[in-house]
Amino acid sequence: MHLIILYGTLSGSDNSASSATGESKFRYLRNASFRNRIKELSVVAYFDLFENQSTYISRVKWTPYVFIGFAGFLHNPQAKAPALDLHGNPLPEAGKWVDLRPLGTEGQYSQLDPTDKNYGVKPYSLLQVAIPFGVGARFRLNEVMDLWGDIGFRYTFTDYLDDVSRNYVNLYKLNSPLAEAMAYRTNELSPGGQTPPANPVTYSDPNNPGKTYTVEAGYGQEFKDNNRGNKNNRDIYMVTSIRLTYIVGATFHKAKFR
Repeated sequence: MHLIILYGTLSGSDNSASSATGESKFRYLRNASFRNRIKELSVVAYFDLFENQSTYISRVKWTPYVFIGFAGFLHNPQAKAPALDLHGNPLPEAGKWVDLRPLGTEGQYSQLDPTDKNYGVKPYSLLQVAIPFGVGARFRLNEVMDLWGDIGFRYTFTDYLDDVSRNYVNLYKLNSPLAEAMAYRTNELSPGGQTPPANPVTYSDPNNPGKTYTVEAGYGQEFKDNNRGNKNNRDIYMVTSIRLTYIVGATFHKAKFR
């Protein structure tokens, strides 16, 4: 069993990973992006596929292995704020990385109606668990040193590593101009974010009819088919590693019995 501490950053951008045509058009128009700095503590069991002998000295020269374990991790999805809000006003947070969870971009802190697709959605936890698993190979360099290389996956039990999971909500139900701007980013595909969408839909806040939102059809508005993500899929991330290990106990015993 190995106790492992990892720190790394996950990131993604619809704009750079998709195109305006073809099967990836949905993600291109969604235009979401994020980064998430992961701090992980895991306990992992390794299983050699080539049999080892009884002592470290007689261990095999190399062996493939598989591993599986349990991990807990802290995460905090962030995204860079645009220059303007959805009504063309400058945002104080423009150009800064902002935490997404406190904004409730899918209505986590909003008063949603029972008929809303995201009704009942709760804020997600920043402390999560995962199942690490993967394959690798270990090479014996000398009596006390080994070189390891592996590819591992983390199956998580959350769909919010990128702050995206469910449907859009009506933007006026969110709690701030910043939350609105971070929930709906399709408008940023046009120069300055102010060019009308190709297939515009306009709606207004019933409590403030003068406050209107013009969005791309299928995005930025409450409707059963206006998906922002897919809540039925859990997030998976991959970790690759190369490491050098030193057998401390071997050196100690060698000195003791010399």
